[in-house]
Amino acid sequence: MRLLVVGGVIAYRALFNWATPSMFVGTLLVAPLFQLLFFAYLGRQLGVADDTFYVVGNAVLSATLACVFGGTLAVANERRWGTLGHVLLSPRPRTLIFLGRAIPYAGNGLLIAVFTLTVGSILLGLRIPASALPGLAVTLAVGSLSCACFGLTLGALGLRFRDVWLISNVSLALMMLLTGVNVPAEHLPEWMRVVGGGLPITHAASAARLLVAGDGFGAALPSLGREVLVGFAYAVVAALLLKVFEAESRRRASLDTL
Repeated sequence: MRLLVVGGVIAYRALFNWATPSMFVGTLLVAPLFQLLFFAYLGRQLGVADDTFYVVGNAVLSATLACVFGGTLAVANERRWGTLGHVLLSPRPRTLIFLGRAIPYAGNGLLIAVFTLTVGSILLGLRIPASALPGLAVTLAVGSLSCACFGLTLGALGLRFRDVWLISNVSLALMMLLTGVNVPAEHLPEWMRVVGGGLPITHAASAARLLVAGDGFGAALPSLGREVLVGFAYAVVAALLLKVFEAESRRRASLDTL
């Protein structure tokens, strides 16, 4: 637990950085809020869905920026700054080292999601039942953790590929389109719905909407369970990729090649 929690927090402080606090606020708090307002008013104009659909969906989506890029930075910045070799020489299990790094990013994503949901609800007049708040907190936390594991999977690709930013940016665009947060799933082709079902936050957004609608935690539990499975699958994939690409990088002497 010390390796997971303390090591993850230290790595977060070292690798996830910004020049000034205003950059953190502007990028991770203000930008998702304006994104929410954009899609909400666009949805009003086109008559696609109501404000509740966009407030809840974009609140869940807002966690992806910190989680996906944070998980990517957890590995890619070690390589960029030439410290990856020191981490891989550690006698500690690398799987625990890197999986522990997903926890602070998930906490960061949860903070952003709660902020976006709260401010968006105030601005657009969304009333959330008080009984739904505990379930919403759990749902947002699970969605953030699942997304952080997805980001860690993308970060693991950084041991093999040079341009992980291209992969991360494309992944964020796909999540915006295919997870049903801004486009109702019933309006998407079948293959898009299938792909979206394998991405993080898809099922968390469905669970959050059920809770806000007052259906209760029991109704949201199946969707929440699927989100847990998706996050666990990405954690396993990340651990496997880290092992495979570490061995490949050692064999090809490309561990610190940028």
